[in-house]
Amino acid sequence: MGLQISISDSIVQALRLPEQRIEQELRRELAIALYTQDILAFGKARELAEMDKYEFGQLLARRGVVRHYSCKAGFRIAPELLVEILMQ
Repeated sequence: MGLQISISDSIVQALRLPEQRIEQELRRELAIALYTQDILAFGKARELAEMDKYEFGQLLARRGVVRHYSCKAGFRIAPELLVEILMQ
């Protein structure tokens, strides 16, 4: 099952993007927003953005979004804590 979102013509026309890049950019923006709000995990967000792991990671870095990681129990782990844990 897929989902389609309808965006009015006036909004589409107001976007400052070439027509051929609109869908791609909206997918990326939605993926970043949902990942940042912890609504989508990294893998699903990058899938939504239609990017590979490296590309999506780079996009997040350019936007200043810190990647978060989860342990098997579902708890989020800050990257600096993850490094500390791995160094032990």
